[in-house]
Amino acid sequence: MELLPRSPGEFGSAPYWDRFFRQRGQRPFEWYGAFPELCPVLHKYVRPRDKVLVVGCGNSELSEQMYDMGMCEDIVNIDISDAVIRQMQERSGSKRPKMSYLLMDVLQMDFPDAHFQVVLDKGTLDAILTDEEETTLAKVDKMFAEISRVLQVGGCYLCVSLAQAHVLKKAVEYFSQEGWVVRVHQVASSGDKQQFVLPVFVYVMTKFRKIPGSAPQILEICPEEQDKPMRVESAERLVAAVKDRQHYALLCSQLSKTPCGEQVSLDLCDKESGRPRYTLHVVDSPSVKPSRDNHFAIFIIPQGRETEWLFGTEEGRRQLAASAGFGRLVTVSLHREQCYEGMAGIQAELSGKVMELAPPGLPARQQVPFLSVGGDIGVRTVQHRDTSPMSGEYVVEDVKGDGTCYFRRLVFLCNRNVVQSEARLLAPTALPGQKKRRKDKKKPSPAEPPAAIDKSYLCCEHHKAMVAGLCLLGGPDPLPGSLLAVLVVGLGGGSLPLFIHDYFSQAHVAVVEIDPSMLEVATRWFGFSQGDRMQVHVSDGLDYVAKLAAEVSMLPPAAPAQYDAIMFDVDSKDLTVGMSCPPPAFVEKPFLQQVKTILKPEGVFVLNLVCRDARLKESVLATLRDVFPLLYARRIEGEVNEILFCQPSPEGRRDPAELEARARVLEGALRQPGRPWDSSYVLADMLQAVKIL
Repeated sequence: MELLPRSPGEFGSAPYWDRFFRQRGQRPFEWYGAFPELCPVLHKYVRPRDKVLVVGCGNSELSEQMYDMGMCEDIVNIDISDAVIRQMQERSGSKRPKMSYLLMDVLQMDFPDAHFQVVLDKGTLDAILTDEEETTLAKVDKMFAEISRVLQVGGCYLCVSLAQAHVLKKAVEYFSQEGWVVRVHQVASSGDKQQFVLPVFVYVMTKFRKIPGSAPQILEICPEEQDKPMRVESAERLVAAVKDRQHYALLCSQLSKTPCGEQVSLDLCDKESGRPRYTLHVVDSPSVKPSRDNHFAIFIIPQGRETEWLFGTEEGRRQLAASAGFGRLVTVSLHREQCYEGMAGIQAELSGKVMELAPPGLPARQQVPFLSVGGDIGVRTVQHRDTSPMSGEYVVEDVKGDGTCYFRRLVFLCNRNVVQSEARLLAPTALPGQKKRRKDKKKPSPAEPPAAIDKSYLCCEHHKAMVAGLCLLGGPDPLPGSLLAVLVVGLGGGSLPLFIHDYFSQAHVAVVEIDPSMLEVATRWFGFSQGDRMQVHVSDGLDYVAKLAAEVSMLPPAAPAQYDAIMFDVDSKDLTVGMSCPPPAFVEKPFLQQVKTILKPEGVFVLNLVCRDARLKESVLATLRDVFPLLYARRIEGEVNEILFCQPSPEGRRDPAELEARARVLEGALRQPGRPWDSSYVLADMLQAVKIL
């Protein structure tokens, strides 16, 4: 401990370093970055005939190892400590005659201009730039100016550093403004136990003649020594990229020592584009008893299935890890913008990286299994990609589910882990009277999904619950043949209004959708169509309901309200609010009173509520109870969604058993001979867990 300075400023003091090296003696002192780790980077920039200046050499073995390995011999080492210079002259003078050690301050050097091809700094800048005080920054400016003076045009300043944000930012800004090319290498770890957990970086500043005017900055980062450099647009982005790698190193260090109590998530990005390529979740299962073969495994989630409960939620991943029987499971999601070369290609790409996330106690040379569903990576085909002024960038994609089923999905890329709309695709069938000759029959590609929409299948559990809520309508028998006026706010892919239109033969459905792009998507990609009983109004749902309420209020008191059922399935574009469905304005009391105005007294208002903020949710429920005396709630298992059934009159109150009975009657009426019906869709099941609030 007596070797430590009393203040950071002593790192730039000659008396401190004299005392340091006298007390330490002959033992070489390496702050960080051993020669075997630095060698691959140094080889790129140091040539055997270069004249090299090492500033702040200390008693590091770096120069000696460069000399002995034949990398370079014409090396001049300088330091402000007389004690260490004399020590190094004695240690190397006779063994390395072409290398010299001089007592000199990097802030004021005696060398002529343009004397060196390479200036090498291992920790000196870090030692001087300990803070951002004015006097410290002035010292660093003098250091940089001197290095620039003694370096030839085309030469390199190589700075080995831990890359604290203020150090990196200062170096990048100074030399890029001088017109130099700045590149930052991350030094590949040797795998040995490090003195520092943080990774070591080498800044490579290449000197160019300064061009008058504003020349473009050239800033690059090499994440590992073998990688091609990636161009970044600003000093801030370069500093941020380095900080990401430092955080990753700290995370890996933590994960290698202790189990993680909470799930850890991180993105691995594509080297070319910088976009996320893999999303990893690290899940530890304390209940799993460790044995030699169950420490660690990797689970590849099939493409398109990352939003499913088992893979897309913390609880689901926890259950997956426990059932897999491994102490630590890393789940891997694949991104839609990327191409993958099958399971073997992914395994080859990830094997080295995932081992950095290995748990403590993993036996040496342990084989780590890669798992998946059915042993493949799934199928995802992007059918359409566009940008809506209201919804932002979106995609329509076909994905393979369990078995042979394919699904078409609409995803808003501002919230890419949420499926906005989904429909099952039908297997292709030949047209009536059409026969293919055997020799012309083309075997379909396994990656080529069918295109026809199965309108009888509701993919979303919350849609199934919303439809089941219609059993609250009618008298003793809730029959679908009755005249029914339904208002749906929020079109999406159109599966909810389509199902009501097709299975309730006397239903007239009005749909309100604020985004005209979604009407185009639903029509082109999800089989939606308008007709006598189905009309879409491109309008803001708030304005549309307010207009209808104003019209109803002008009618005589005896005139009936307009709708038997009103359904809200509309998402919020504001991701900062703890409620993603509906937007907050849709559950404010004045607007809910307008909804009640256009709803028949015996009608039902069905709301899809997605709210993670407990206080906000309680406030919404209180407002609903103020407006609607009768309120039922149905939680969707494994999801945040809660379906609320609201009625204007408390007289229609029915207990859960009666609701289930009515649901069975309704389902029996909907199941008609010759009409397809999803056998897994049982209306009564949708109402089993209904609670009266």
